[in-house]
Amino acid sequence: MADELEAFPTLGPADLATLEALGARRAVSAGEYLFREGDPTYDFFVVLSGAIEVVGRTDDGERVVARHVRGRFVGELGLLNGLRVFLSARVAEPGEVLVLPREALRRVFATNPVMGDIILRAFIARRARLLTEASGTVRIVGSRFSPEALRVREFLARTSIPHEWLDADRDPAVAQILAEFGIGVADLPVVMAPGSVLRRATPGSVAEYLGLTVDNIPDRCFDLVVVGGGPAGLAAAVYGASEGLNTLGLEMTNAGGQAGSSSRIENYLGFPTGISGNDLTQRAVVQAEKFGAQLTVPCAATSLREEAGHILVRLSDGSEVAARAVIAASGAHYRRLDVARLQDLEGNGVYYAATKMEQRQCAASPVVVVGGGNSAGQAALFLAEGGSNVTIVIRGPDLGHSMSRYLVDRVEADPRIDLCANTQVTALEGADALSGVRLTSKDAEEVVACVGLFSFVGADPASQWLSGCAALDEHGFVLTGAALGDDELDERWGSLGRRPLPYETSFPGLFAVGDLRSGSTKRVATAVGEGSAAVRSVHEYLAFAH
Repeated sequence: MADELEAFPTLGPADLATLEALGARRAVSAGEYLFREGDPTYDFFVVLSGAIEVVGRTDDGERVVARHVRGRFVGELGLLNGLRVFLSARVAEPGEVLVLPREALRRVFATNPVMGDIILRAFIARRARLLTEASGTVRIVGSRFSPEALRVREFLARTSIPHEWLDADRDPAVAQILAEFGIGVADLPVVMAPGSVLRRATPGSVAEYLGLTVDNIPDRCFDLVVVGGGPAGLAAAVYGASEGLNTLGLEMTNAGGQAGSSSRIENYLGFPTGISGNDLTQRAVVQAEKFGAQLTVPCAATSLREEAGHILVRLSDGSEVAARAVIAASGAHYRRLDVARLQDLEGNGVYYAATKMEQRQCAASPVVVVGGGNSAGQAALFLAEGGSNVTIVIRGPDLGHSMSRYLVDRVEADPRIDLCANTQVTALEGADALSGVRLTSKDAEEVVACVGLFSFVGADPASQWLSGCAALDEHGFVLTGAALGDDELDERWGSLGRRPLPYETSFPGLFAVGDLRSGSTKRVATAVGEGSAAVRSVHEYLAFAH
């Protein structure tokens, strides 16, 4: 009952009067559609009289998802970021609605926090319902052995897009669906989204159609561009937007970075029972969008340059966005194991994240986790909770060298987890999918049967796009602030008459935070703190520049 009230609150007369000052009344007739599934976006509607039904498409026709009467409003999280519409809103009884454009709704969030929280909580609760009750609005058809299909599934899951997975190798309904739409095996994976069928789908093509890419943003000039959507980048986007900066966030894969793929984060302040990386990420995304930040995925930055007092960030599609200041938070990526056939089996048994999707893929079968850091420990515990017997492989003598003590204690106490110390993975077994790994130590060599190899073997900085622009340390991490010596600063700094600000790089107006920054502590809390604090330096820089 409490969940129902949170998802479908009723606004009182005072609330309606407040909203009416920001919107316009509109008479509606029975059978009229306020918006339809597949529309690029929609407005915020409040029912003043009559009734509105929200309906979803099913194999048997339509299903009423919700019915809104006076004081109720229509919309969910997609309204904040301009996501393509999943459901249709149809007038069931003639009456009158109040129409607020998206910008007017943002004004409600900014000026009326009590009402804004009611609306936002309802949006979040409705998205949670859609993820379970309306998953068929987006369908993925593909082979479970296809890395391409896995990447699309991971993208939709990490972006909290309601979707249904249909395995072309197992699901008997797939043949009929393929025949109905004239889809061949060569077209897989296919994404059947509202209003379109996307053949040979990729995360990029799906994101573009759903309205999540930079192509769907008319602006090309911003106060602040944040490159990277991990904890540091999301924190920078939240603080930048909340402090009045026109903020754009660019993420090359999925929001959350490495932290977003963590099954459980237990040492982050304020969450004594832990929180999954995906849940933390989605809260941060909603928070940033609430304040007006525009977040895009997937969108990779490839280089930057200065022109006419702005920093131009070049994107992988060749386009550019301009910013008065840039925060680089592109983080680091896990290194790949140096073994034969690794690329062939990535997505077919070799993984770099342990989420619910990978846990289901492994279906309580034995798995191997390589690495001795916190991510490896969290993954091992999560997979063991799912019923898998887990073998942790580390090159060193014990876990205590790089894993937090609370994780070490838990790993050592779990009877489903074995540790192979002073050991390396030297070969992969299996034809189309992983069936085992060869482990080699000083004294022995053995093949361990497994269906999944989860690799967390250290990280390299994602700083290639900054090559030639920002000074790097010997490992490729970005030098900032007091770590920059005179040798790293060019003649521009002489004319500025100042030293680099905290988190500022050798490129004036470019800041670096999180795992990308030289000397940073590789923890979620530290990344969030750096992303937040860097916005203060951005304000100082903008004050110097103008």
